[in-house]
Amino acid sequence: MAILRTKAQQAKRQALFQMLRVSGVVVVATLLIVLFLPRTSGLNYSYELGQPWRYGALISTQKFNIQMSDSDLSKSRDSLERTFMPYFTKDVSMGNNVKESLNSLSTNDELKRKLALVLDTIYERGVISGEDFDSLSEKGTTYIRIIGGNIANVVALDYPQTVHQAYKYIISNPLFRGHEAELGDMNINTILTENLKYEDSKSQQELLQHYEDMTSSLGFVRVNEKIIDRGEIVTSDIYQKLKSYDKVIEEMSETNVSIMSPLLWGQIVMVMFILIALASYLKIFRFGYYNSIRYISLIYLFLTFMAILASLMVSRHFFHIFILPCCMVPIVVRVFADSRTGFVVHVATVMLISLALSQPYDFIILQLVAGMIAIFNLKELTQRSQIIHTAIIVMLTYALFYTAYQFATGAELKDVDYRSYIYFAINGFLLLLTYPLFWVIEKLFGMVSDVTLVELSNTNNPLLQQMSSEAPGTFQHSMQVANLASEAAKRVGAKIQLVRTGALYHDIGKLERPVFFTENQAGGNPHDHLSPQKSAEVIISHVTKGLQLAERNNLPTQIKDFIRTHHGNGKVKYFLITYKNGHPDESVDESLFQYPGPNPMTKEQAILMMADAVEAASRSLKEYTEDSISQMVDRIVDAQVSEGYFSQCAITFQDIFLSKEVFKERLRIMYHTRISYPELKK
Repeated sequence: MAILRTKAQQAKRQALFQMLRVSGVVVVATLLIVLFLPRTSGLNYSYELGQPWRYGALISTQKFNIQMSDSDLSKSRDSLERTFMPYFTKDVSMGNNVKESLNSLSTNDELKRKLALVLDTIYERGVISGEDFDSLSEKGTTYIRIIGGNIANVVALDYPQTVHQAYKYIISNPLFRGHEAELGDMNINTILTENLKYEDSKSQQELLQHYEDMTSSLGFVRVNEKIIDRGEIVTSDIYQKLKSYDKVIEEMSETNVSIMSPLLWGQIVMVMFILIALASYLKIFRFGYYNSIRYISLIYLFLTFMAILASLMVSRHFFHIFILPCCMVPIVVRVFADSRTGFVVHVATVMLISLALSQPYDFIILQLVAGMIAIFNLKELTQRSQIIHTAIIVMLTYALFYTAYQFATGAELKDVDYRSYIYFAINGFLLLLTYPLFWVIEKLFGMVSDVTLVELSNTNNPLLQQMSSEAPGTFQHSMQVANLASEAAKRVGAKIQLVRTGALYHDIGKLERPVFFTENQAGGNPHDHLSPQKSAEVIISHVTKGLQLAERNNLPTQIKDFIRTHHGNGKVKYFLITYKNGHPDESVDESLFQYPGPNPMTKEQAILMMADAVEAASRSLKEYTEDSISQMVDRIVDAQVSEGYFSQCAITFQDIFLSKEVFKERLRIMYHTRISYPELKK
């Protein structure tokens, strides 16, 4: 009872540790995905002026003003600047100062009197700086305001004169006819100066106030009012509505980015809910993946990467979301795990990506259909060309289903956005990168793809060629076990190629001493000269020797696991019984006759253990009848079950029953009775 209680406590601690590990992965993935989810990207629609709207009806969720376009707003500002009347102040003493300066220029009192009269007229109208006049003329200003006391008089810009204009006015005045020479000698331009000063601060302050008062609204849109519907052309008016609505949504989002904002917590809850649902699926239906840090890391890392990439594409507005090769997810998971898990992970990925989209419905439907097609088309990856074939099928699925979806939602042929087909073609091309990605995943996570397994199972592989020449009996045994195990795996839905490859390499340790194994013996038996303990040691060593040989030849971990578990914690019963019979009164240390194990941990390893034992036992049958073969298979497999070899792997009694049926069928075919040919009578 104490031992059972200790094992139960260890199991609980292990389950708690695994739950904490998966929870940590879920939390980290959630934080990374939410960090990149767009929260300030507005509507996230793609539309152009003059092009049809390719989404569904867009309904306003709130009232907003329709803002002018930047160009219209700039024109309005330019018009305001042209009509604005800047302020000038007049220095009334400046005219008197100029008249007093006449005494230093001439002694002709008559001429000075006439000049004083003309200067009174000039300075009454005002003298403006030439730079101010030119600057205002370039802006299109036509009127100015001259402040005199508490009154600002509005006059035309050309009403006051510049110094140059005032000088020309004086020398061309009829009053000075006959005095041109004397007037020219006076250099009257030297005493002329401006008496109008531009009030820059006051003018700019009032102009800015006019800017603020100037309305940029072209109207407003009510709550629940339709902005645009599918197929409608984006006119300039609709374009401004979309831009205005986009800006309103973005401003609302920017005000909700604090740590306590409902938007942020809503995203966290949704993302975490999806990731927890995926973890629950793995725990309930695929506990082997759930219990493996390699599989958990691969699935959540790949899923998180795709979600972040989609969020960046949407928030940074580079490329179209249809370019993202989402079907890469189910393909990779299918190759390294299984079809059902591949589809579930694909669904979770599509749901996470949809959180970054404003109108995700067509994206979700399109990706789910394409993901199913990719999984169905890639049932068993054994050739490189299958990736190309799958990419083409997925691309065609995108195109056909997208067209059908457009028609089903009321669009006409002219309304279909033909650029989407270019996106689908790019998507199909990017799917071809899945093949080199397999190699990266194998190196990073220590996994093995079906393509690698096919390459390893090629009989031209140097290690298999060595076995064929140095241990031909073991090689033939391995080939027969591979056939039996792969047929059983096919019947119960296990990984066929993994079982086949594992079967070919499970006995490579016999290459160290092939003659000590009966299938390779042509003459005497070297065990006749060894004690049972020594013979058992030699037999058991083929497991450890096989692991060493696999390590030297860089075989994948999954293949090493087949070498390690194909005998489990079983015993070399022949030599154990031989020793007991020879020493009936002696206590036997059975650990000397026991394989190091462990017992099979996966369904595939369990199938190989059954196939290996059944094939080896079939060689010792005295007669090959249907009953003898059936009884032998039942006896071998039932003994393995009763001894608890399969208690640590996810194989069911139904799987075991179907496997036994396969073994019986295949062995009956292998050992069928041939017809005796008659001899020719003389």
